[in-house]
Amino acid sequence: MALIKEIDYGTPIRRTKKVLTLTIDGQSVTVPVGTSVMAAAMALGTEIPKLCATDTLEPFGSCRLCLVEIEGRRETPASCTTPVEEGMVVRTQTDRLAKLRRGVMELYISDHPLDCLTCSANGDCELQDMAGAVGLREVRYGYAGAGHLDAPKDTSNPYFTFEDSKCIVCSRCVRACEEVQGTFALTIQGRGFDSRVSPGGMDFFGSECVSCGACVQACPTATLNENSVIETGTPEHSVITTCAYCGVGCSFKAEMRGTMVVRMVPYKHGKANEGHSCVKGRFAWGYATHKDRMTKPMIREKITDPWREVSWEEAIERAAGELKRIQAKYGRDSIGGITSSRCTNEETFLVQKLVRAAFGNNNVDTCARVCHSPTGYGLKTTLGTSAGTHDFASVDQADVIIVIGANPTDGHPVFASRMKRRLREGARLIVIDPRRIDLVRSPHIEADYHLPLKPGANVAMINALAHVIVTEGLVDEEYVRERCEVDAFESWARFVADERHSPEAVEDITGVPAADIRGAARLYATGGNAAIYYGLGVTEHSQGSTMVMGMANIAMATGNIGKPGTGVNPLRGQNNVQGSCDMGSFPHEFSGYRHVSDDATRQMFETLWGVSLLSEPGLRIPNMLDEAVSGSFKALYIQGEDIAQSDPDTQHVTAALKAMEFVVIQDIFLNETAKYAHVFLPGSSFLEKDGTFTNAERRINRVRKVMPPLGGLADWEATMALSNALGYLMNYSHPSEIMDEIARLTPTFAGVSYEKLDRLGSIQWPCNDAAPSGTPMMHVDRFVRGKGKFMITEFVPTEERTGPRFPLILTTGRILSQYNVGAQTRRTENSRWHEEDVLEIHPFDAESRGILDGDLVSLESRSGDIALRAQISERMQPGVVYTTFHHAKTGANVITTDYSDWATNCPEYKVTAVQVRRTNRPSDWQARFYEEDLALKRIDANMKAAE
Repeated sequence: MALIKEIDYGTPIRRTKKVLTLTIDGQSVTVPVGTSVMAAAMALGTEIPKLCATDTLEPFGSCRLCLVEIEGRRETPASCTTPVEEGMVVRTQTDRLAKLRRGVMELYISDHPLDCLTCSANGDCELQDMAGAVGLREVRYGYAGAGHLDAPKDTSNPYFTFEDSKCIVCSRCVRACEEVQGTFALTIQGRGFDSRVSPGGMDFFGSECVSCGACVQACPTATLNENSVIETGTPEHSVITTCAYCGVGCSFKAEMRGTMVVRMVPYKHGKANEGHSCVKGRFAWGYATHKDRMTKPMIREKITDPWREVSWEEAIERAAGELKRIQAKYGRDSIGGITSSRCTNEETFLVQKLVRAAFGNNNVDTCARVCHSPTGYGLKTTLGTSAGTHDFASVDQADVIIVIGANPTDGHPVFASRMKRRLREGARLIVIDPRRIDLVRSPHIEADYHLPLKPGANVAMINALAHVIVTEGLVDEEYVRERCEVDAFESWARFVADERHSPEAVEDITGVPAADIRGAARLYATGGNAAIYYGLGVTEHSQGSTMVMGMANIAMATGNIGKPGTGVNPLRGQNNVQGSCDMGSFPHEFSGYRHVSDDATRQMFETLWGVSLLSEPGLRIPNMLDEAVSGSFKALYIQGEDIAQSDPDTQHVTAALKAMEFVVIQDIFLNETAKYAHVFLPGSSFLEKDGTFTNAERRINRVRKVMPPLGGLADWEATMALSNALGYLMNYSHPSEIMDEIARLTPTFAGVSYEKLDRLGSIQWPCNDAAPSGTPMMHVDRFVRGKGKFMITEFVPTEERTGPRFPLILTTGRILSQYNVGAQTRRTENSRWHEEDVLEIHPFDAESRGILDGDLVSLESRSGDIALRAQISERMQPGVVYTTFHHAKTGANVITTDYSDWATNCPEYKVTAVQVRRTNRPSDWQARFYEEDLALKRIDANMKAAE
């Protein structure tokens, strides 16, 4: 294998349909209008020397190295900034050009430290390459250069180093920060030889830099270079794979030395990210080889016993034996399984197959239950399919963007950068969120409307928006007549037109001025192509499903589904939330969202699997936990999930786990749930497995193994071994065979294969005979269900209410540097940006309680209490507090309640009544956690000492 080198056309590839023809060095080439001379030459395979140009950035024309001659012109223009013209005749190699280019390179080299042999970019340096390309052999000006050669290195960022002395001031890093990332953290300070790149006059770590890596990627020298490259040397081969963090699904080149990952480089041909990345995917992959990785199977009799390392055979035999014993004693339905949204489609499919075929029941669920299950229910009911409607690229054509209950810059930063670029181009923005997220106002972006509604008021808000659309005659009546069930629309229109849904009537419920609601509704309905992007601030409510249907209602009413720049688009939290749902992880559905009671579907699975399957839905996660506490549910197999930290009402979850007779955990770390397990099976990270992930835009991406599984088996192999030990035989030799089975059983995946994925790069389902290359945009000519169905969305206030004892509302979310329960990111340098969860509280609420910034405060709800540091912030509105849940020691879900969505049991994480007081000690729960954690560390130390 070798390093995968992507062609750099120097300037962005233009996609216009109109073309023209020119001649370059005697060869004819036809390219789209707007293409640069440089890119046109590269299309012929002619690489014009360049330093300031790269095809991820707009042309800049500062280095003067890419000069060309054009017939009829006396000057030698820069090829990067010169657009092609019909009939143009260009010469890229002449004696005149060679002399000019060498002169330019002499100036660069005269001011550059010539330490190539010891430079970290030796062999991977564009300056070095260009010196050779122009034939530079001497420098007439000497090599003394300017005084900045002694400039100190900036090593403040944990992932990359800035070495000022090697900067050629090409501005690529500055432009990448502006054009690609949209943070505007870098600038050029000084003039002439004193010019230098600066992160706002401070070091990188203390600046506004978000460590996305765009500047490092753009740098043509060693000025900005990854510390991993500096420490280990340049990589020698690479493998294309997919990031295992959020639902954007970025493609990366894992660049290697042997089996060691040197760096993760965003892949330009990855259609979800197009060469961009965030701090997590770009740099926070070191957890995969962290010292905490568990690489040996372990068993124990009781959860109070120390773990004992055993062979895979003994661990599997123990797990299978106990599961058989429990079913024989307590019945078929006494055991179940939970799939993971961090594992591949193939691994998830096997776990649900294990439960249905080997366990003999439908007691299988997934972590999507606690995040996006209302998305599936709401979108399937209204539109006919349980997934987002458009691809990410669609936002490039949006004129109005609504962001509801999502924080893209923190949770989905690569997509957020694309969205911000569109906003800088002129798209209008409406943010509906209790918190003032970054998108409300950031460099060169300001929302037209921020509707800071009270937590729990989502449905009242969407009905008020709908009221304005209907009563002010803003409905696209032609679209509704042609595409939707007219009777259902008329019923809905009468419902939302009622005065009780007017913005004025719901002001007290939402806390948002009626005029702002009316303005936002008018903008959405009349501003052109309008797209909705939403997150867990929509779904994690007692009316999550209702709200999803409400968004679909206004999108259909305004004709904003089925064309570019529109749609209802969930921003999925984890890397394979969409895929875990697609694969049949819910207790009532087979893969492809087909109900287990459907005889034809069930028979198809029975025929291929050779076993009878149940027609009744099984238990959801909350049902499993409740029945465990009551004594009827006895055993659980969990692959890649940490329900003891991630699920609501932690004390209820742990009580249920303690009540079970047998728990099997398969994970890469000893997580919080593993404290209650009897068998631990080492899992494999995304770097150790083959398979696929499906992102938020339904894009199926390949995951490719770059190193052997540290635990000996990939997750799918462990699941297969357990199934075989239970007596239901699975005999796959590669995950591609599992995908072939998925394709045979799942209509939306019917045309998917590894061969096609390798050929096309990625595929968006549905992929079948009707759409052999996939479906970027759904519901184009008709809705999947036929006619779109408007649903009545009655606002029902949550049962979680504030009062004298608990007067504040807690809502939760994420932060850029950390991910989910933090199991991965806490084991990387990302913790330097976020060492602990804090409680954001408005100055008014803090002052009335005598709380100062940084004080330790007690956060108490009806479920429990914890202690954490206060951060006084005007991001929050009075009466609302906010925290993240990335650190197990915080115990954020000790506070959250067991209220949940009426249709799907998705927990109501976003609305918890709380009180906040100053304190001087951790909570009782936290004190117990610290004691248990210390005890586990002692046991771990003893085990390692014994080895």
